Amino acid sequence: MIDTPNSPLIQFDNVEVRYGKIVYGLRGVSLCVEPGEFVFFVGKTGAGKSTVLKLLTREVRDYTGSVKLAGKEMNTYKDRHISRLRRTMGIVPQDFALLPRKRVWENLAYAMRAVGHSRKEVRNRVPEILQQVKVGHRADAYPNELSGGEQQRVAIGRALINRPPLLLADEPTGNLDPEHSWEIMELLSELNQAGTTVLVASHDMMVIHRMGKRIITLDQGRVTNDSAIGEAVLV
Repeated sequence: MIDTPNSPLIQFDNVEVRYGKIVYGLRGVSLCVEPGEFVFFVGKTGAGKSTVLKLLTREVRDYTGSVKLAGKEMNTYKDRHISRLRRTMGIVPQDFALLPRKRVWENLAYAMRAVGHSRKEVRNRVPEILQQVKVGHRADAYPNELSGGEQQRVAIGRALINRPPLLLADEPTGNLDPEHSWEIMELLSELNQAGTTVLVASHDMMVIHRMGKRIITLDQGRVTNDSAIGEAVLV
């Protein structure tokens, strides 16, 4: 459903989101993301970072302006098509959201079976993903036996089951110490280098600046800065 377009992969044009009469999620936001980019959305709590991602997953549906993904306006998607749309993305939530009574490999297998993959596909794909996110040696562990960094790697692995061209990560290092935060960012960078477009909402500025990627800064729903790769930004 997400085909790589000649035009920008993601395009916001004067987008406004309101939560109630006086609370804004976004105000007049215009931006473009090209296929293959790695973009950080930064800002204080409530700045609008998560709202940007939720517009793309259709968790936030009410907006004015234009939000296009691969050239298609988001508000033209029918309700029955949204689950299919989300399966073409890799979505990494704020919490790890792993199934506590299933082993690492079972968490991935369950997710694959839930979206219609065959048993053969699961057998072939799960070990491949676990190696890709560097937790193959923990395949038989339960989530409570993993470190925070390992749990996040499994969560990212689960987001990769359909080989998505677009990965959305909301505060993927929010629960991690600096060492594990950097490991997760390196993993996301590797996925990006392999061709995946990566969007990350984060407040972890130390890691963000070290990454040297594009940074879009939001404040009270407005874009206040859109930096080129490697430029310094203060938040």
